[in-house]
Formats: sequence, structure tokens, C-alpha cells
Amino acid sequence: MSEIAEKAPIVDLGLPWKPGFRTLGPAFFTVLRPTPLPAPHWVAHSEAASRALGLPADWHNDASLAAFTGNAAIAGTEPLATVYSGHQFGVWAGQLGDGRAILLGETAGGLEVQLKGAGRTPYSRMGDGRAVLRSSIREFLCSEAMHALGVPTTRALCVTGSPQPVRRETLETAAVVTRLAPSFIRFGHFEHFAAAGREDELRRLADFVIDRFYPACRTDSRLGGNAYASLLQAVSERTAEMVAHWQAIGFCHGVMNTDNMSILGLTIDYGPFQFLDGFDPGHICNHSDTGGRYAFNQQPNVAYWNLFCLAQALMPLIGEEELALAALGAYRDRFPLAFDAHMRAKLALADARAGDGALVERLLRLLAAERTDWTIFWRRFAHWRAGAALAPVRELFVDARPFDEWLLSFETRAAQDCGHPASALATNPAYVLRNHLAQVAIEQAQQTDFSGVQTLLTLLQTPYQEQPGMQAYADFPPDWASTIEISCSS
Repeated sequence: MSEIAEKAPIVDLGLPWKPGFRTLGPAFFTVLRPTPLPAPHWVAHSEAASRALGLPADWHNDASLAAFTGNAAIAGTEPLATVYSGHQFGVWAGQLGDGRAILLGETAGGLEVQLKGAGRTPYSRMGDGRAVLRSSIREFLCSEAMHALGVPTTRALCVTGSPQPVRRETLETAAVVTRLAPSFIRFGHFEHFAAAGREDELRRLADFVIDRFYPACRTDSRLGGNAYASLLQAVSERTAEMVAHWQAIGFCHGVMNTDNMSILGLTIDYGPFQFLDGFDPGHICNHSDTGGRYAFNQQPNVAYWNLFCLAQALMPLIGEEELALAALGAYRDRFPLAFDAHMRAKLALADARAGDGALVERLLRLLAAERTDWTIFWRRFAHWRAGAALAPVRELFVDARPFDEWLLSFETRAAQDCGHPASALATNPAYVLRNHLAQVAIEQAQQTDFSGVQTLLTLLQTPYQEQPGMQAYADFPPDWASTIEISCSS
């Protein structure tokens, strides 16, 4: 522990804290303080997230700047880094852990507060423990954007920056993003103790998660009253709901390693993510993913593979393979139902009917054939459903005849529905965090102009409401957008 960290001032944020993860014991973490950064400054903050956390109205000040950069201790907290393992790109990677994230603690309101980029930990694996401004802005904006879209996700309170240089592909500057979640426990936490044969710790972790987040597993009789099988089933169901929502909004995670999978079914670890531009089912957003393991259309299958790894980790507790397989079956059952429900909502169809799946599949093939812009198609379609002209939708296709044929089938189906057509405007966003929008804001921020980040945040927090003068943020990407490369360092 550095001398600077030892002498760090103490800031009282006015938040009550509780032990939370620390109650699991020292086998699960290392207590340590963040490493300070020189000359910190504010980059961006989310008032919506601050309200969720319960911060006072005047929280955005110099004291909290020091606290959320890691330069000051926060009264009532005992920071720590957690240990976990995992599979990365389908290969067992062994021990991993919080290499650049430090958990400050859990508030009495039930949210954990974590600093990402706060310095080296025992799990940094030869890394510097830092995050750069570029990646921190991307995570901050996407966390809040996904929340506004209704996708289960971690949140982001703020980003602070520092002139301290950090080496990635090029020399960049350091930043810290403050993340919020009910829990940052991952599949990899369970894999870590299962792989080491440490069943006592594995059971302690599972009991902690059940008692805190899945108490119904104690009384669920569907799997013979086995609480650990019920846990696996519940996580499978939540994961299915999350990934179905990803597919419906055209979100590519980019690096679905088991250590990047939340035990609560939250989208976590925003690195090489991307919202689709033109609809390409096989799109690979991660430049590091040379084999396409995490391509957009592979995400549902990868999620199931990751759940299977979690099932293997829980087997010492579940005991019977049949129970584990039955629990995993919840994913296969839930995902298609959840995806179909999202697609009906995008089409403004209220009730499920035979043939809906085939109707959606026909449309997806049409969009894929012409690489039609995903977000713009659905937004224009929503406006048409709400009473606007059809021409802006048709002009998205070079050859509109196949779409016209599909539309005849859709109109026949829609005429039988009791839903409200205008509801499509509430399920098809006008604004998503496209790569080129993030890139422009990042380049401005690298010149100490943070206005672009704030503008994007404002739009992304109300994604279903078009704002006057902001059409450029909802328009087609420029040609240069296709040259943007994002990788695991993003």
C-alpha cells in the first residue's frame, strides 16, 4: 500500500454502508485501497444514477471527485478486489479476478459501488490496473443507455480523468468509471472455487447469492426442492431474458467470457460492444475475436454454453446431473419466448399467434439481404405504425418488392390484433450509442471538451423521444464508421 494511499483524506458522502460481499470472508477477496491519480478532473456524471444511489443533491463537488477517482477514502467503506476464474474465448483461463476494479462497498440501499481503473490489484496479471479515457467514456455512456432501453445492466455514476499516461495500442490518458450494481458476482466466481475443489467456499458463495438475490430458490419445488438447481434455473431464465433483449435492440456484447457474465443476468463489462448499423446477423464487433466466437448471431448459443460452465461449477452442490440439465432447460425454453415477445412489441402486436415467428424470420431475412440499418428501419417502421407515411420505410430497400410482399402478410396479421400501433414508438429507439457517435465524443473529450459526452448522455437517457435539432444523432453512420476497430482493450 502506497504512502499516498495511507494518508488519503476521508470523504463522507452521506451514504450508509453495509458489509455485503465482505461477509463472505477473506478467501473471496483482497482488501486494498485504490491507487491515487494526479490532477483528477470531472469528465461526466449521471444524475439519474446518483438518484438511484441515494447521493445528496450537492454530491458533485471536489470531495466526491477525489473519492470517485480513488484519491480519497470514503467513510464507512473498506475497498477490496475479488478473485474469480473463467473461460475466455472458450478456453479455461484459470485465476483472473478484479484486475483493475476495486469494490468500495455496498450501500444500505443495496447497490455496490465499484471503481474501474483505480489501480493495480493482486489480480492484475501483469497489467497496470488502469482504464483509459476512451474505454471509460464508452462504458459510462453504454451503461446508462442500456438502462434507459430497459435492458438489465450495471449502471455508471461518473467518469473522472487524469493526465497520467497509460499505454495501450497507443499512449492514452487514465480515467476511472464508477459502476453500480446490486452485485458484481460473475459466473467466474463460482468457477474459481469449483475448479480448486473448494466446496465449502463454493457453497458459501451460492448460499450468499440465494439468500440475497434468489430467496425463492429455498422454497421452489420444481427441481425436487434442490435450492442450488433452482439457482441455476433462475440464472438461466434471467440470462435468457437479457440476451433476448440484446438481440431485439441489435446489441453486440463482443466478449462473452464466463467471467463477463453476471449471476444476476445483468449486462456487465462494456468493452468491445457495438450497436448494429446495417443488419448483418454474423457481424463481429470485437477486432480481437478473429474466430467470430462472439458474433451477433452466436450470442444466444454462447450464453447457453456459459450457463453450462456455471452448471458444471455448481455440480458439487446440485449433486444430480439430471437436475442440472433440467435447470439449464429453462434457458432453451425462455429465450425464444422472450425474443418473440420483444419482436412482437417492436411490431406493436399485443397477442401471440401461430405464424408470428415465421413472419419475423421473413422480415429478418429481408433486412439481412440488404444490410438495412437496424435502428433506422425499426424507428421508421414505428412511425408508420403510428400513422406516418410508408415511403420512408420502403426507401430503405434497394428492391422494395419483397418488403411489400411481407407487408401484405403483416397487415393481415395486424388487422387481427388488439394492440395499439403507436406503441411501437416506445419499443424502437431513435437513439442508440453507435460507434461513430461515441468516437466523436471521445475525440472531443481527449481535447478536454466534454460537451459531446454530456449531449450523448442526455439523448441516450431518453432514447424513445426525438429531440429537436438532434436528427444527426439518429441518422445513418458516415462511411468512416465502418473503419472503427474495437477490441478487448476498448
